[in-house]
Amino acid sequence: METNTLPRYDVVVVGAGFAGLFMLHRVRAAGMSAHLFEAGAAVGGTWYWNRYPGARCDFESLDYSYSFDEDLQQEWNWRERYSGQREIQRYLDHVTDRYELRPHISFRTRIAGARFDEDDQTWVLADASGLLARARHVVMATGSLSTPRLPDIPGVETFAGRSLHTGAWPEEEVEFTDRRVAVIGTGSSGVQVSVEIAKQADQLYVVQRTPSYVVPAAHEPLDPDVLTAERGRYAERRALARKAVLGVDFATRPEPTLSLPDEEVRAEFDRRWAAGGAALLAAFPDLIVDAEANAKLAGYIKGRVREIVKDPGTADALSSQDYPVGARRLVVGPGFYEMFNQPNVALVDVKRSPIEEITETGIRTADGFYEVDDIVYATGFDAMTGALLAMDIRGRGGRSLAEHWAAGPVTYLGLQAAGFPNMFFITGPGSPSVFSNMVHSIEQHVQFVGDLLVALRDRGASTVEPTAEAEAQWVEHVNEVAGMTLLPKAASWYMGANVPGKPRVFMPYVGGVPAYREICDKVASNQYEGLLIA
Repeated sequence: METNTLPRYDVVVVGAGFAGLFMLHRVRAAGMSAHLFEAGAAVGGTWYWNRYPGARCDFESLDYSYSFDEDLQQEWNWRERYSGQREIQRYLDHVTDRYELRPHISFRTRIAGARFDEDDQTWVLADASGLLARARHVVMATGSLSTPRLPDIPGVETFAGRSLHTGAWPEEEVEFTDRRVAVIGTGSSGVQVSVEIAKQADQLYVVQRTPSYVVPAAHEPLDPDVLTAERGRYAERRALARKAVLGVDFATRPEPTLSLPDEEVRAEFDRRWAAGGAALLAAFPDLIVDAEANAKLAGYIKGRVREIVKDPGTADALSSQDYPVGARRLVVGPGFYEMFNQPNVALVDVKRSPIEEITETGIRTADGFYEVDDIVYATGFDAMTGALLAMDIRGRGGRSLAEHWAAGPVTYLGLQAAGFPNMFFITGPGSPSVFSNMVHSIEQHVQFVGDLLVALRDRGASTVEPTAEAEAQWVEHVNEVAGMTLLPKAASWYMGANVPGKPRVFMPYVGGVPAYREICDKVASNQYEGLLIA
């Protein structure tokens, strides 16, 4: 198809998760022509692809949901305190139909490239089969955790049994009864899927290289009376969230950890452990900045592991973390440590005995062989940049985004990159994104971009992009703030460390949701300082 005959839109959105759906609704409500392209067969984003047993959000349902429409908040009946994948998918289906978005979405369409046409000042988008559309603006709502990756282990392709990845799970139900299964990886996905597979499998090997800090989740039905009460205080709940560092009100105590007696600190940790959830890391304000305070929390969690896991060797391996709590994502999962007391579950510690190869029939380590029928790879994602760099994105002068980010991702506010006019990244690198309640941060970004697009239209402007100076200053600020915390002190996917050859750059902005919003509001009120508008 010739480029001059392509469908033209004011805005094209890529990705039909929480970010893409709200962005599509926002620009359509503003009277702009818009279309959304989605690689999957349904809405959901990460919640469409991550269908593995046990897939569940680690923020409470009442927080991990849209706040932009009070009627939507009041009409939706959350069933569980922490929603599972199917419930979140059901919610997003409801949102799609409630706001009549489905006619404006093309499913099973994976964007392969986007090129900025400097003469026409529009983006030309294509999939693998050819050109698709032109758009004045492109919003990449592709997700921070949406590009699954396999580990670099010799022989992966030779395994004759079933190979599954938690980030690309089959739509049909997968049965593990009477089977020998290995789960490789003990991040959030590995923890969740292992607990469920252990209920079925004849033998489960949990293959661990780096142990996670895992806290209980207290998954339970959401009492209807609690739901009714919370609906009555939704405005208050959301207002408190806007003031909270992570975009959720975890009722952080004001006192520094080290200012309190050990028994009082322990009592607070005990209370939060019993309640379940990520609130444990937010118990005191200094836990991610003070090494001694963090060590108290690390010692507490390790002590809990040794209390729960009966085999001393297994307990030692599960509590052998050599990094601060929070430097790798805190995992919220029910019954993980208890699972190792089951006779059909064994831990394979590959830090002590590395994997040498995968064969037709199993996994060979330095000191043993594990024969299995199935291998489940819970080995994570090329986080934050993977989905963007998988596309051939070319801005001014034909320069690719891959070239621009060769030394690590650089953005202004996590929203735009210099030289790529009219392209926006929702919860991109350099924004709170994965170090916050994602839905909260998504809404803030969508509102910012939506307001900016309206302002451009009102001015009669054609393009907007950050200055190189503003981009450089923002990257410096992101790194400076990260350096004030303990968070870069682990080889984590926050740093890109799980992808060989990927530049080691701490990607999220960890200055907190309130500080970030204040910065964005100031940018907007100062006529969008740092942005070139033409």
